[in-house]
Amino acid sequence: MGKTLPISKVRNIGIIAHIDAGKTTITERILYYTGRSYKMGEVHDGEAIMDWMPDEQERGITITSAVTTCYWRDAEIHIIDTPGHVDFTIEVERSLRVLDGAIGVFCAVGGVQPQSETVWHQADKHRVPKIAFVNKLDRAGADFFGTVQMMCDRLGANPLIMQIPVGIEESFQGVIDLVHMKQLVWDDETLGADLGATNIPEDLMETALKYREKLVESIAEVDDQIMEAYVAETPVTPEMIVPSIRKATNSLKLVPVFCGAALKNMGIQPLLDGIIDFLPSPLDLPPMKGVDPDTGEVKTAHPSNRSPLAALVFKVMMDQGRRLNFVRVYSGRLHTGDEVLNPAKQTKEKVARILAMHSNKRERINEAHVGNIVGVVGLKASVTGDTLCDPSEPIVLEPIEAYEPVISVAVEPRTHTDQEKIELALGKLEAEDPTFRVKHDEDTGQIVISGMGELHLEILVSRLKREFHTQVNVGKPHVVCKETIERVARGAAIFEKEIGGIRHFGEVLLELSPMERGRGNRFVNSLPDESLPPEFVPAIEQGVTESLESGMLLGYPVVDVAVALVGGTYKESSSSHLAFKVAASMAFRDGLQKASPLLLEPIMDVEIRVPSLFMGDVIGDINARGGKIEHLEQKGEIQIINATIPLSNMFGYSTVLRSATQGRATFTMHFSHYDHAPNSQKAL
Repeated sequence: MGKTLPISKVRNIGIIAHIDAGKTTITERILYYTGRSYKMGEVHDGEAIMDWMPDEQERGITITSAVTTCYWRDAEIHIIDTPGHVDFTIEVERSLRVLDGAIGVFCAVGGVQPQSETVWHQADKHRVPKIAFVNKLDRAGADFFGTVQMMCDRLGANPLIMQIPVGIEESFQGVIDLVHMKQLVWDDETLGADLGATNIPEDLMETALKYREKLVESIAEVDDQIMEAYVAETPVTPEMIVPSIRKATNSLKLVPVFCGAALKNMGIQPLLDGIIDFLPSPLDLPPMKGVDPDTGEVKTAHPSNRSPLAALVFKVMMDQGRRLNFVRVYSGRLHTGDEVLNPAKQTKEKVARILAMHSNKRERINEAHVGNIVGVVGLKASVTGDTLCDPSEPIVLEPIEAYEPVISVAVEPRTHTDQEKIELALGKLEAEDPTFRVKHDEDTGQIVISGMGELHLEILVSRLKREFHTQVNVGKPHVVCKETIERVARGAAIFEKEIGGIRHFGEVLLELSPMERGRGNRFVNSLPDESLPPEFVPAIEQGVTESLESGMLLGYPVVDVAVALVGGTYKESSSSHLAFKVAASMAFRDGLQKASPLLLEPIMDVEIRVPSLFMGDVIGDINARGGKIEHLEQKGEIQIINATIPLSNMFGYSTVLRSATQGRATFTMHFSHYDHAPNSQKAL
């Protein structure tokens, strides 16, 4: 990080994929071949550099997105290795928000798997240019062209095949580069560091020419210059092809596809070349937009070191008790000792230290430039999604979306010492993770923690023990439900009471109506102007809003309800804001009781991959769990079942599925929507 390169030489990329597609293994190879590390750590040995948390090493999965910097062909590459498990989707979301490009990794055996689909669409939402890498071509059942076809069918992508494999499965020995028309082979003895380019063997020349022709055709469709050369039948050279592919990739028209076997050290250097040749620098993308917090007018953060500072905090992490903020600089420079403005919090923050990150190791630097992703120590109030800017040129960049948690467990400290530590520990974890919530249950005195799934909460409890030395007892998983109503009803209430020698009076009549699922709540004043003094209406709305936070059935928040104020009376001498607020709350409870309250619970989208032999048993089990089959698809010997199932019926499902299918079936699930689940075996 010592040298300062031009912005055009900076690449900010993320590696995104389904769990176990090989993201971390590829990152380890990239770090080795770029000279950033001296040995390759393996995920299965628990030694991967990017998986540095003890929980990651034990489970062999990525939990937290790690940041590192390396150099290739005189360019500076910032890499974020993101998790593949659906419980950690927020890590992918906030990483994609600050990346300029992404590498989608696909397993040649599994093809486009459910979480690959989710993260790919997340990248599309942020308009992130992508290249793809089809990994594990050396594995039994590998199918390169089948995986590319799945990219078209499932992702709606326009893949551009850059390389074709030489051999497949056990006989996989290299790739043919279709741009330069050379065969690439890797030397086993140097762990793939030595890469040789040889002429294409005669028996493969016909296939190579066929796919070279397809490559040129695909580029010609999006580039007029290549089209002219193609039509005129003049040779299309690599010098013509590379800039055209870069342009088409950055405008999201094409996705260059590379291939290899990362564990066998094959295919990584051409992928690195692809990052430099085809993925954008900060200058190639439209500049980041924001708004002026004072005037609301749209402002632009120009990617120049001379522009005023605009940077986004995309992650907060507790590091040895100190708060470490991960920051992406979009405009200007950030110096150690700077006083910067956080316009969302209306506070000034002091930059105590700036760190160049290499997984959990770091190096102190004095300044960060446009395109840099760095760690910043010293920020006290800034959280995920906050902007840091020049106090004289305030700008608020678009924040990062968070997800609502769907599952919770009760935790209680084991000893009095743990009781003292738990509040602080949970506060730190909550500051790190926007999808993690902590609530104190007044009735039971328990602490209820909520997250995105069983694994998410399991990891958080494990971190309480490991990092904060806090021992806790954990209750059964508990679904975070919502409540709503089934029919229209009216509720009325009169509040008349003397408090502190002052008489208070208010009467309110409300009408409650159900709304479509997912529409949220709405309050409408349907009274004629002269019925009630207008100053009492905000108090009534406040009473209703507070009452919506807790329903009649089990105290969950009430959603998808329209509340109309249809009547009310007042007395000039004794009506007050307090009276109308309390009367509104009482009227709402009265109406809620009459409107047939209903429990809604999270419904999950589940994809199950099962050998045809066990198909009947698995479908029977889905029906028993109150699930609904949405779609069936066959892929070779494997049946893919898409279903929606209430979350409360999915606890312990992995054990049941394994035992019913001799361990051969796998499943993934993610939150779909809230709905009524009448046959649910509730974990309440």
